[in-house]
Amino acid sequence: MEDSAPPKRSVTVTDVAKAARVSKATAARVLGGYGVVSEKIKGQVMAAAAALEYRPNELARSMSTGRSGIIGVVVGDIENAFFSLAVRGITDAARLAGFNVIIANSGEQIDAERSAVDLLIGKRVDGLIVTPARCDHLDHLQHIRRAGVPLVLFDRAIPELDVDAVTGDDRDAAITATRYLIGQGHRRLAYISAMDAEDEGLTDLGRISNSAVRERMEGFVSALTEAGLPNPLHYIRLGATNQQQTDAVMKRLLSEISPPTALLASDSLVGLRIFKSVQSLGLSIPQDVSMISFLDADWTSVTVPPITIVDQRVYELGKLAGERLVARIERTPLAVERLCVTTRLVVRGSVATISRQDPG
Repeated sequence: MEDSAPPKRSVTVTDVAKAARVSKATAARVLGGYGVVSEKIKGQVMAAAAALEYRPNELARSMSTGRSGIIGVVVGDIENAFFSLAVRGITDAARLAGFNVIIANSGEQIDAERSAVDLLIGKRVDGLIVTPARCDHLDHLQHIRRAGVPLVLFDRAIPELDVDAVTGDDRDAAITATRYLIGQGHRRLAYISAMDAEDEGLTDLGRISNSAVRERMEGFVSALTEAGLPNPLHYIRLGATNQQQTDAVMKRLLSEISPPTALLASDSLVGLRIFKSVQSLGLSIPQDVSMISFLDADWTSVTVPPITIVDQRVYELGKLAGERLVARIERTPLAVERLCVTTRLVVRGSVATISRQDPG
């Protein structure tokens, strides 16, 4: 026989006020976190709310305060450890300021990003942190500003948008990593990215719409040019979007007449795919090919050998983005700026020293 009992009525502020023997206005001040109430009265109200299992009506609260207490976050790829760690930093900063967080994953697809932004604005979030899949598609981001919702860009910067951006020092980080490889005697260096492309090679950095990827490639090319090495774009490879694609990219790259002796992976997912590809080809790191990966992901320290990495301080990046958005929501007077978190190279065992090599 089915239970035909009516659903339990939601506990209201009035119920809490009666149980705590205070006025409804006093209970509302305590439960809403505003106004001045003595610690004794606050304790009575919170004890009554707990006993009655009171849950606040977020919609009603947002209508009365003008705020939802929610921050929206749109990340590029939640599978990537970079974004997982960043979200932890964002949520820690948000919760410390009294905000909850709704997370959406764009999969680095601009249409999915637009849909996520529309959905979150529809939920009346108090602010948005967005990792733009493309830095040349601004319509939906401009819509956020027109809607009066504070916006902070994460990991990627768009100067034309005139909003805060929190990023790493991508260009300098790539220069440091590339210079280290050159200093170890390497003259044929490859940069491998998951950026989608019609073909693997790259002839124009201006084609790259992702500012973080472009700046890393610029740093890579700058260091090679500085060292006087020819054809700095020759060993840049795109399209390492999954393991099968990465295997194909690596097989062709390492089958060249003069293959690269060192690899720079654009992120930790690409780095892990490269590591697996090198193993599947029967090659060893660093005896046959050296490598460096962006991000101190867990896997990089447990492989044999452990991987030299660019430590991007991702938690700090996320925390800074969360704090900046909260400041914008609170209308703290601040100049619009790009906040850049410095990186460092952590040297482990994945880079061999080469005493002499043909510069071609």
